[in-house]
Amino acid sequence: MPFLSIRGAQLYYEDTGGPGEPIVFSHGLLWNSHLYARQIEFLKSHYRCIAYDHRGQGRSTAPPGQPIDLRTVYEDAVAFIQALGLSPCHFVGLSMGGFVGLRVAARHPELLRSLMLLDTSAGSETLLSLSLYRVLTATAHWLGLRPVVDHIMSIYFGRTFLKDPARKAEREELRSQLLQNPRDVWRAMQGVITRRGVTEELARIVTPTLILVGDEDVVTSPERAELLHRHIRGSQLVRLPRVGHMSNLEQPELVNRAIQRFLFREATPVGEDSYALATVSSA
Repeated sequence: MPFLSIRGAQLYYEDTGGPGEPIVFSHGLLWNSHLYARQIEFLKSHYRCIAYDHRGQGRSTAPPGQPIDLRTVYEDAVAFIQALGLSPCHFVGLSMGGFVGLRVAARHPELLRSLMLLDTSAGSETLLSLSLYRVLTATAHWLGLRPVVDHIMSIYFGRTFLKDPARKAEREELRSQLLQNPRDVWRAMQGVITRRGVTEELARIVTPTLILVGDEDVVTSPERAELLHRHIRGSQLVRLPRVGHMSNLEQPELVNRAIQRFLFREATPVGEDSYALATVSSA
């Protein structure tokens, strides 16, 4: 199993190899590199796909006793791309992974070929959401995730997915995956919920950017995606119907198709620009 030593942490990653342009996948909070299994399976015949676990999550380790703030996780991503010689790469980030991608794009544009943001935002948490997340984090710290896993499921996934009887087995498997988090994952949770906003940095992003958001997302709402779209010049915005925060798990085919079309457009200066999904293009 490949690990990369980054500033005291051991980052686990999986690399499909191959001669294609590299795509780096950065997962959301409480998940790991397996989050993108359906996207990697879809793309790996044409791209080199590299997914890694953030420090303190999945199989990646972090020095004990040290906080895992978002700045550290962002700096890990920069060091990871540089150490593996992946620049310029395509970068896919969902939620927490999107927080990382925004910072890389704003501060190290030379590392990226394109940026794909799934259900994420540039702002810090609101006072209301911060209060809720502090309770969840404190509970995870002292008791683990089991007492709060059902509440996490209720906000991570959209109502359409949660109420579909045909997807009960999927929900149980995803719940089980959440419970497999290491006991000290609360450190990563604390770092995410206390992050500083970077809205003022969005104007610096010149990387071609795709923004995807589920219209049932209650964690990073469509309004937050629209703010990203307004401030990132030339960005494309796609709203996914009947999808919640975990868009690539709830509707992997829709997400795969949107990513494929975006990558095709970036590779083809004058190409097909019709979307099967509702897309808003910036002026």
